[in-house]
Amino acid sequence: MAMIEVRDVRKIYTVGEQKIHALAGVSLDIDKGEYVSIIGPSGSGKSTMMQLLGCLDTPTEGSIILDGMDVSRANSNTLSWVRNQKIGFVFQNFNLLAKLNVYENVELPLIYANMPGRERRKRTLEAIEAVGLMERINNRPNQLSGGQSQRVAIARALVNRPKIILADEPTGALDTQTGETILQLFREVSRRGNTVALVTHDPDIAMETPRRIELRDGKLVSAQESHYHRFKQAAQAEAAAEEPQPVSIVEQALRGDMNNGGNP
Repeated sequence: MAMIEVRDVRKIYTVGEQKIHALAGVSLDIDKGEYVSIIGPSGSGKSTMMQLLGCLDTPTEGSIILDGMDVSRANSNTLSWVRNQKIGFVFQNFNLLAKLNVYENVELPLIYANMPGRERRKRTLEAIEAVGLMERINNRPNQLSGGQSQRVAIARALVNRPKIILADEPTGALDTQTGETILQLFREVSRRGNTVALVTHDPDIAMETPRRIELRDGKLVSAQESHYHRFKQAAQAEAAAEEPQPVSIVEQALRGDMNNGGNP
């Protein structure tokens, strides 16, 4: 079942007398619980696509349906509600508020949603625990590493329990090892049922997702399974199969009898 349905979407910006076709008739589906990357070079339309999927803008033509709701011609109040209730955002530069600690940064979307205090605290603590940062709960952003800051940003994106997570170059400001940890966290979020769309220009990052959606010059080039991801899964399954399996007490006893020629 598609969580995101995009049909013949066009986005045209007018700059003076010039018209810029940022998206030129893109159609695609992203299923519930799917983990995909949206990849393309500068000017491909990937950032415009994220803005439209994130209800930060509306298409010039075509339709976008999120979780069964057509947001293509929605007004600003409706778009704001959808962003707050159905979408979680993760950005390259974290966008944490410097004066707030980890708990307060994660709690913020629930305050905007006017959630009662008891439920707000419960959800905030659950989100922080989910990203493994309970020991940093009172730290401010300047007391966190880049990886920890991005985990706070992911917790903030999850706290409203949105169905869709949109991540814009989430590993761009991180080293390779920390970036892999963040990608693993997104995989876990996807397994829990969230739809995760990761926007990147980096082919190596895109290969880590099960499916790559490639844009170029505002058009959809491909939306296929990542061969590298499939190869990686097969290699991991093969390695797991080759690991020695634990031997039961019964098997140990039988082996002992065989080694002793069946004599007690």
